Amino acid sequence: MNTLILRNAQLVNDTGIWRGEIAVEDGVITEVGPSISDVSAMDLDVCGAFVFPGFIDAHVHFNEPGREHWEGLATGSTALAAGGGTCFFDMPLNSDPPVLNAEELNRKRRLAEEKSLLDFALWGGLCPGHADAIDEMAEAGAVGFKAFLCKSGMTEFPATDAATLREGMSRAKRWNLPVAVHAESPEMLAGVIRNANDTSMRAFLNSRPKEAEVAAIRMACEIAGETGARLHVVHVSCAEGLAVIAQARTAGVDVSAETCPHYLLFNADDAVRIGARAKCAPPLRAQEDVEALWRALLAGQVDTIGSDHSPAPPEMRTGEDFFQIWGGISGCQHAFPAFLGELRRRAPQQFARAAGWLAANPASRFGLGKRKGRIAVGFDADFALVDFRNATPIEGKTLLTKHPMSLYENHRSGCHVIDVIRRGKFLVQRGEIVRTTTRGVFLRPSHE
Repeated sequence: MNTLILRNAQLVNDTGIWRGEIAVEDGVITEVGPSISDVSAMDLDVCGAFVFPGFIDAHVHFNEPGREHWEGLATGSTALAAGGGTCFFDMPLNSDPPVLNAEELNRKRRLAEEKSLLDFALWGGLCPGHADAIDEMAEAGAVGFKAFLCKSGMTEFPATDAATLREGMSRAKRWNLPVAVHAESPEMLAGVIRNANDTSMRAFLNSRPKEAEVAAIRMACEIAGETGARLHVVHVSCAEGLAVIAQARTAGVDVSAETCPHYLLFNADDAVRIGARAKCAPPLRAQEDVEALWRALLAGQVDTIGSDHSPAPPEMRTGEDFFQIWGGISGCQHAFPAFLGELRRRAPQQFARAAGWLAANPASRFGLGKRKGRIAVGFDADFALVDFRNATPIEGKTLLTKHPMSLYENHRSGCHVIDVIRRGKFLVQRGEIVRTTTRGVFLRPSHE
């Protein structure tokens, strides 16, 4: 007998939206069709809600082990679940120590298996002096390797120079694993002339120009082309950067691009108005850049959308010097619903493509495409049920992260998550977290 049947749903894959039903047995989709006649232990009429594949957030900083007072695997995964997530990929740098070898990757894996509500994969780090550890991290199950092309803010995770990037890409290619880069040119950032007495948010925004991002993306694409490696450029904030990536693809480089909801929903003026909660790098751009980014997204130049959830304690996010205030967007709980609401407003005819950006594409790009990211027979029964009725502004008291601070406070998303199901089990019902002892599963990528 099926354990669950979802009925009367608007099913969403990246190929389109259709009315249908889904049957689930033992955590796996067993049937998808317009009408399922079988019986199940639980029949759920979703009353026309949109049923997406569970969202895959390939870019989060849950900071554990070592900095769980910033965010933890339990609180972070719970907040992401409330926002429709069923799987995340945790970044290596904010752990203490960072994930630069197999020992630390396995340490983080064990903690996540104990604490995470969601399935998960883990990024390894690429830093000078550690490129030779790529092989052991790949054997341990790393989903890829993250490098900062400028200062990361963590002294123990220094910037990767061109030589290290080239060596890291050559090693990662042997495993068919991607190297992800934070792309800002340190030379161009250092060359920005500013008034040392002006420590305002506007001054900070101006200190990290688009040109520095574009130059670093170009350099990374050139090295990926030389080595034949797979490159993933994270949190691209401007259309000019996406244009460089598109040109590299045309030239045969295996490169993909990620952007984030905050670059599509907020601008530089918002950053000045909101303050510390809106500080990130690359920074929020002018409204004209937001519009250009939307045009590039809808033109097919973006592959994945990640939250880049990167919180810190409130005491690190206060003061008048925006060069010293710790940066990072806290928002995995509301980033994807907020994006869906704006996408439906701007381009309703392209709404189904969200299932690609948020599920199918990250699953495929990172070696999970045979079990995650689609509503299809044989895939894990991971679903996010969303509704566009009765959406209300986001209130701080609803936040489930370690610290109740989010860029999305007071934002009206136009969309909210009703239910979330991971491998056939409810994690969220009627908007409320279901307390469960079931933990997430570590996901090893395919190297095919």
